[in-house]
Amino acid sequence: MELKRWDGKPTCPSCSSKEQIYKRHIAGYYRCPACNLDFTVRTGTIMERSHIPLDKWLYAMYLLTTSRKGISSLQLAKEIGITQKTAWFLLQRIREACGKSNDKQNSFLAGIVEADECYFGGKEANRHESKKLRLGPGVTSKIAVFGMRERSGDVKAMVVGNTGVAVLQTELNKAIASGSVLCTDEHGAYRGVKQFHHLVVNHSAKEFVNGMAHTNSIESVWAVLKRGFYGTYHSFSGKHLQRYVDEFSFRLNEGNVKHHTMTRIDSLLTKTVGKRITYKRLTKT
Repeated sequence: MELKRWDGKPTCPSCSSKEQIYKRHIAGYYRCPACNLDFTVRTGTIMERSHIPLDKWLYAMYLLTTSRKGISSLQLAKEIGITQKTAWFLLQRIREACGKSNDKQNSFLAGIVEADECYFGGKEANRHESKKLRLGPGVTSKIAVFGMRERSGDVKAMVVGNTGVAVLQTELNKAIASGSVLCTDEHGAYRGVKQFHHLVVNHSAKEFVNGMAHTNSIESVWAVLKRGFYGTYHSFSGKHLQRYVDEFSFRLNEGNVKHHTMTRIDSLLTKTVGKRITYKRLTKT
C-alpha cells in the first residue's frame, strides 16, 4: 500500500514534503521534520484512526469489489470477524471512497449516451397509518436516481431532488459532451435538448428499440442496483442512497469485471486517499 500511494518515497499527507522523512520506532509510522507530523499510510484516507487491521480492510475491499450485488454488513461481519455495527461503518467509508471524483469521472460522456431515471422507496399504500405522508394525488415520496451511460462505456448516476426539466437537463449538460447522441424514453423532461442529437424510444407504446434508439444499457444498471436492493440490502436509507449508487457505479466503471481483480482493488485504494468520513458525521440526522 505504501508503494502504491507514495511510489516508494513516503510523503507527508499534511505538507506534502518528501525530504528527510524517517521511520519511527513503531512499525509503519513515519515522522515529517518539516511539520512534526507522525503519520502512516492510513493518514488522510478512509482508514485513518481505524482500529481494524489493514488485512481486514483489504479483504473487505476485495469482497465489495467482486460481489456484483454487494455484500451486507451482517455478512461482512461474519467474514472478517468484527461486529455488524463496525462492518456497517467500514462499508459506508468504502462507499464514500467509491464516490470520489477522478480525472475519468470529471470527463464528459460522449458518443451514444443513454439516460433514464429510477425510483426507490416504499408505496404510500403499504405504510402504517401513522406513517403515511399524505402528499396528495400524483405526488410520490420515492427518491429519484438519475443515470447516464455511455454505450459500452462508463456510468454516471446521482440522487436528484426531482425529475423535472431544469434538474435533468442541468445534469445532462454537466456530464455529456455537446454533439453526442442522447437516447431516452418519452419523458417530457428531455424535450427541447439542443446540444445533443436526441433519439426517443416510446415505452408507453410498447416500443423498446427504434433503430439505434434504446435505453437497454442504462436500464441494465438499474436492474443490477435493484437486485442489490432486494436481494442483499433490502432497504436503502434516503440519507445514504448516494453512497450505494456510487458503490454500484464504481463496480461498473473502474471496478468492472473486464479488469483484473488486483487492478480493480488498486483503483479503489487510489480513491481512498483524501476521502475521510467520521461515524458522527455519518450518523448525524
